[in-house]
Amino acid sequence: MSAAATWPIFQSKLVRREEVAERTIAFHFEKPSGWTFKAGQFIDMTILAPPETDAEGNKRGFSIASAPEEHTIMVASRMRDTAFKRVLQTIPIGTEVKIEGPFGNLTLHNKAARAAIILAGGIGITPFRSILIDAARRRLPHRIFAFYSNRRPEDAPFLAELMTLQSENRNYKLIATMTEMAKSQRSWDGETGMIDNALLSRHSKAATSPIHYIAGPPGMVKGLHEMLNASGVDDDDIRTEEFTGY
Repeated sequence: MSAAATWPIFQSKLVRREEVAERTIAFHFEKPSGWTFKAGQFIDMTILAPPETDAEGNKRGFSIASAPEEHTIMVASRMRDTAFKRVLQTIPIGTEVKIEGPFGNLTLHNKAARAAIILAGGIGITPFRSILIDAARRRLPHRIFAFYSNRRPEDAPFLAELMTLQSENRNYKLIATMTEMAKSQRSWDGETGMIDNALLSRHSKAATSPIHYIAGPPGMVKGLHEMLNASGVDDDDIRTEEFTGY
């Protein structure tokens, strides 16, 4: 079966870009009429005829950070020094890219009686921004506990928005934690340190029969997965997505 017969492929124009944390930029692209996705899914993006390229190529996978009801396709990325990211950061507004998808099943479970426990690190928050905005807008009844780890508040994409979202969705609780506040220029009165069982226990005691979702750098995903297993959580109740090369 051809790729075109398996999933949508289309070209989309860059609408705008904005810095959402230090060294992290969100890119908004036109969303075609009738194109749909589930909150938490991802796309593949190809830069067409870029002015430069390297061994990593012109195609990347990105979690969709926007919610399905929002008007653009938003992705966000840490800006490493690669040809792809240099081009993406500098192409003119209105430039077209090729988008394939959506793909993936890191989506919120259907049974609302079961809570969701989200464990995210850094740019790994992108699929969960989609899920959390969608849950608030659709008034989903799921209890959601989102644990979000960053080095400093300056490094945390969408932090202020996700904190404010708690007033819109009383079923959702954000537990943000910082691991290197000594290097921060901002004040912080929230949690500090890594996500561990003690942090989970303090903040998610009300989580009923939870499904766990993990996204972030591979080392973090592996460590949290092992931590959950060691505390008795079965793999059937853990869903993961690794963010490499960010």
